[in-house]
Amino acid sequence: MEHKETVLVTGGSGFIASYCILTLLRKGYNVKATLRTLQKAELVKQMLHEGGLRDLEGLSFVIADLQQEAGWEQALAGCRYAIHVASPTPHTEARSEDDFVIPARNGVLFVLRAAKKAGVKRVVLTSAFGAVGFGTVKTSPYTEEDWTVLNDTVFPYQKSKTISERAAWDFMKKEGQGMELAVVNPTGVLGPVLSGDFSHSIQNIKQMLNGSMKACPKIISAYVDVRDVADLHVKAMTLPQAAGQRFIAASGEGLSLVDIARVLHKHLGAKASTVPTRELPNWLIRLMAVFNPKLRAVAPYLGMVKRASSQKAISLLGWQPRSTAESITATADSLIKFGIV
Repeated sequence: MEHKETVLVTGGSGFIASYCILTLLRKGYNVKATLRTLQKAELVKQMLHEGGLRDLEGLSFVIADLQQEAGWEQALAGCRYAIHVASPTPHTEARSEDDFVIPARNGVLFVLRAAKKAGVKRVVLTSAFGAVGFGTVKTSPYTEEDWTVLNDTVFPYQKSKTISERAAWDFMKKEGQGMELAVVNPTGVLGPVLSGDFSHSIQNIKQMLNGSMKACPKIISAYVDVRDVADLHVKAMTLPQAAGQRFIAASGEGLSLVDIARVLHKHLGAKASTVPTRELPNWLIRLMAVFNPKLRAVAPYLGMVKRASSQKAISLLGWQPRSTAESITATADSLIKFGIV
């Protein structure tokens, strides 16, 4: 029996992480998944079953928390690779930017330091498009050469992603000799949900389907399927040409919310009766935002055009993302199947 390589996946119960685990186990790797508490182990197993995987023999769990350095060396012992997906998501009571930024940056450094000590060959960091395309206005698609410019228009989450990714590259330059880093920067993540825990981008589709979004704000963003994000992580982990590179994960350059609504109508027919197809003018949303906290959160994004190019991952790694329409319909079908909408 050949010795299987072991991969550490951090934040094992998350949406992207669970698909990374699925993909790795299917490819015959052993996976150690970190959780803050072992109470979520059953949920992860359930999600993997939901994803079609019956044999979980190669999977084990280990407790580690991004808020503290203890536990990471032990977690990474015996691992050939690490995929660092987890980002400490501050609870709603997060008051200041520091509540986002400090745990995210420290967490990345805890993982990299421990990985270096454990003799890990390569770490793949899940960053975000939030570290690429904010603080600037650009009509052409953003590429890996772009970095978010930290100014007053950038939200704490995007700041945390930018600062923590920069910290990772700095660490590699100063202390990373002998270890490799690759970074994946996903755009809005869609795809079939495996539980009630899913990405922020799916909330838009959920709100369209449950009727809570009455009309579409004018926002254009790029999206990507979670299954393709996981595939890109594994390519970034194993292919020699991925070392030292960052990769935007996007399927097509971008869609508006009205475009998404149209796909839902075409796919679901009568089941999409609550999905709004009109676009609201920006001034009206800004006016309504004065009285509606939900809209207040949307207001800064109005009129935003964030197109992205994945040409680098496609040409350098042979990555082939599925169409955004396919991701949108798979997302909707899974939300209906789970009774989430």
